[in-house]
Amino acid sequence: MLAKAPINMRVLPAQKTLISQAAEILNMDRTTFILNAACREAENVLLDQRLFQLNPDAFDAFETALTASPKPNAQLKKLFLESAPWTA
Repeated sequence: MLAKAPINMRVLPAQKTLISQAAEILNMDRTTFILNAACREAENVLLDQRLFQLNPDAFDAFETALTASPKPNAQLKKLFLESAPWTA
């Protein structure tokens, strides 16, 4: 079993009451309720970093930019002439 690490916080009495009432409705203790809510929000924050939605016009522009060939430049040409580090 993994060791558990404490998380301490101070809340206003009204916040404690609100959390306690919601936890009781779900038949949870406050700690479980807070941990579930915090983890759910943390997952949403992380997902927001990987998932985004675009309207059809913006998606078409995004897809065009992704699939377009890069404009030639000296640095890119030099890079393509180098051997891959994992083949050396």
